[in-house]
Amino acid sequence: MSGKILIIDDEPHILLLVGSRLEANGYEPITALSGAKGLERAAAEKPDLILLDYVMAEMDGEEVLRRLKAAAATRTIPVIMLTADVKNVETRDYKLRGAADCIFKPFTPGELLGKVKQVLKESR
Repeated sequence: MSGKILIIDDEPHILLLVGSRLEANGYEPITALSGAKGLERAAAEKPDLILLDYVMAEMDGEEVLRRLKAAAATRTIPVIMLTADVKNVETRDYKLRGAADCIFKPFTPGELLGKVKQVLKESR
């Protein structure tokens, strides 16, 4: 399976780690270091899937998700939220906000690839 995947995270090492893992498995990773850049890249690139960090300094993932789902150009792109907040948030909370799924940090490469494949398959 292949596809263009936008990774939005304000931590460069996460972009590099996730991007290299996706690329090694046949995906085309696109990266954005902030929510604002992510919104721009999503509208311009029309990815097949977005991996979106929940906690970012400039604009948090919840706001980015809200804007993605409000815009005609990006509302149908599935989003997987990435978060370390396992205590206060459940996967269903993200789904109620419009995300296709959620991955809790730290995650294994297998978990990441499994969710990506599942969400891409469901969206096609």
